[in-house]
Amino acid sequence: MLAIFILMMVLTFGAQMYLRSTFGTWSKRPNASGMTGRDVADAILRKHGLSADVAIEPVKGQLTDHYDPTKKVVRLSEPNYGRASVAAMAVAAHEVGHALQHANAYAPLQWRSALLPVAQIGGNFGPYLAIFGLMLGSFGLLQAGIVLFGAAVIFQLVTLPIEYDASRRALNEMQELGIVTQSDSGGSRSVLNAAALTYVAAAAGSVMYLLYFIMAARGGD
Repeated sequence: MLAIFILMMVLTFGAQMYLRSTFGTWSKRPNASGMTGRDVADAILRKHGLSADVAIEPVKGQLTDHYDPTKKVVRLSEPNYGRASVAAMAVAAHEVGHALQHANAYAPLQWRSALLPVAQIGGNFGPYLAIFGLMLGSFGLLQAGIVLFGAAVIFQLVTLPIEYDASRRALNEMQELGIVTQSDSGGSRSVLNAAALTYVAAAAGSVMYLLYFIMAARGGD
């Protein structure tokens, strides 16, 4: 268990450091179009006739960017909202990619939304139930923890194609609009790949934990 925990921490920390380093590099590089993150988001939404349906708002913090499907709002961290950097361009286009998925009823996004309630419960309580089950020798608790945590892991795995698809859409949209140069496109891809790596690392760590619990359950069966 300790080895898995250490490996998961190394994976997560390494991915986060790589993201911050890559983002930091390209957030200092002005994009060729001179468009802020908000400008890019608005241009893509207008292209698809969604500017009246999807709002764009600034949110405090760094790397706090996200799309809220319940309120149909693209929220960009303040540095990305108002700056005309390569990183801001990439992140804004990515978040609008989620808005396009939502508008087009992208199947994996719908699956993730359906999984969200049980995944939140599973992520919060599943590992603790499994650990307590191991400590107390309770096979029932361990099984319950595995089922709940398994739902959270499935949620993370479903998230991966959603994130990669949003990045693919982001790059395509910027190219079709003619607002990204070859250099900016390479920088945008670096930022998006680094962000995706954090999801991969988190999912890999969770899968390792889940496999450990499953093997422990089989050993005590």
